[in-house]
Amino acid sequence: MELTIPAAVAGAAREFGDAAALAEPGGPRLSYREVHERVALVARALAAEGVAPGDRVAIWSPNTHHWVLGALGALYAGATLVPVSTRFTGPEALDVISRSHARALIVAGPFLGTDRLAALRAAAAEHQAAAGSGPTGGGCLDQLRLVIRVPAEAAPAASRPDSAQHWTSLEWADLSGRAADFAPEQAAARAAAVRPGQVSDILFTSGTTGRSKGAMSAHRQSLGVALAWAECARLTSADRYLVVNPFFHSFGYKAGILACLVSGATIVPQPVYDAGQAMRLVETERITVFPGAPTIYQTILDHPGRASRDLSSLRLAVTGAAAVPVALVERMRAELGFDTVLTAYGLTEAVVATMCRPGDDPQTVARTSGRPAAGFEVRVAGPDGRGAAAGEPGEILLRGPNVMLGYLDDPAATRAAVGDGGWLHTGDVGYLDPRGYLTITDRLKDMYICGGFNVYPAEVEQVLARLDGVAESAVIGVPDARLGEVGKAYVVTRPGHVLDEAGVLAFCRGRLANYKLPRQVEFLAGLPRNPSGKPLKRLLREESAR
Repeated sequence: MELTIPAAVAGAAREFGDAAALAEPGGPRLSYREVHERVALVARALAAEGVAPGDRVAIWSPNTHHWVLGALGALYAGATLVPVSTRFTGPEALDVISRSHARALIVAGPFLGTDRLAALRAAAAEHQAAAGSGPTGGGCLDQLRLVIRVPAEAAPAASRPDSAQHWTSLEWADLSGRAADFAPEQAAARAAAVRPGQVSDILFTSGTTGRSKGAMSAHRQSLGVALAWAECARLTSADRYLVVNPFFHSFGYKAGILACLVSGATIVPQPVYDAGQAMRLVETERITVFPGAPTIYQTILDHPGRASRDLSSLRLAVTGAAAVPVALVERMRAELGFDTVLTAYGLTEAVVATMCRPGDDPQTVARTSGRPAAGFEVRVAGPDGRGAAAGEPGEILLRGPNVMLGYLDDPAATRAAVGDGGWLHTGDVGYLDPRGYLTITDRLKDMYICGGFNVYPAEVEQVLARLDGVAESAVIGVPDARLGEVGKAYVVTRPGHVLDEAGVLAFCRGRLANYKLPRQVEFLAGLPRNPSGKPLKRLLREESAR
């Protein structure tokens, strides 16, 4: 198979045929053959509306079959996919859609009380009003020519031109009719013309430390990480994969949709995560693969209805994005029935860099992010830029075939991120053990200095995770007149537990050096998070500074 996503769609139809490809609860259930047919139909409709090879197609919609078919259809038509976070506000989405010069947008109708298209229009109008007659910068939608609206909570309105804007507006149901104007043979030729080195997608970083950047990947790279993930996870056509990770994120898209496409596993999407509904889906859909952030498994373990659900089909969990206590791994195996629990490490610019393997013990799974995968090399650089010794922390550098092509329209940021020899500077701090397993200790930007000593918040968070009653925590540095900075811990308690600041500090006092001890504790109902599940410490720092 040639390493392009259109070739993978056609290849899956040939290899897996009538096997289940997509099983949406309350929605369609499609075989791999039917997915191929519908993907080709979407591609034909896009082409009929003027979407040309190389054009960008943005998608701003939750985890439903529309996302899968729309994304694969855009790629099948030779376009480049631009996923947009469903958590974005109108101005945030406007920034991504305008900076990527998207020609088409697939957008959900009203969903969870939000009308995204109305929010986008309002943001564009506000930006243009503020810009006046001057340059519109990153808030212009002049390049947008087509909007396809996906039905969500409300029935779709009739198809019509959008008189309020310069684009053509269609409903999802209109695509069949529009596809009639572009022959199947032409669509197949478009798909066959896609080359492995062409840009397949532009994924914008989560923006945990500032304005997001668009990381560009080629078809061969997006499929390469999907194949590597599927191999490490031992994904097969017998698996049924509950995808709770958002499709707009690389975990849901590349380690989700594309990993299923190359292995023949069944995609079972969940638009909005809910522990009770997730357990019901595991039972009714006989889910075998259930990746997610650590907090997802904690909510299921703590759910009062867990004992009444049959979760025996579960075999594989893959987690990461936050500290993973050993006790959580052990409980996932013992109480949720997972045969295998793995941790992994990746980022938008590289997707899957390291991963544990089946057979790794709970300590290895909890305390490391595995060893290199997908052809990556991992190097840890000390303060002088030279390689650090085993066990010595430093910045994690990655090199391999799936490092991004670069940041969209930002050569300076690309040069800063990918240095000499093709090494990607991740901004993460960690160390390698003698076996080559990687442990992430923190973000360079999260480290703070207390009384002249470097403090890595992840180390403090690991200690807090051992305190009974702590569901999760995030530690930041806050200004201090005497020590420069001291630690402040934000703590979320588990249901049924009561903690106070004095008790938390006393627990830490016997387990951490004095300079690592938090000086303040604040209890929250939940931590602010980015789409991949990582706590947004930038927001916590901003809140603390007020």
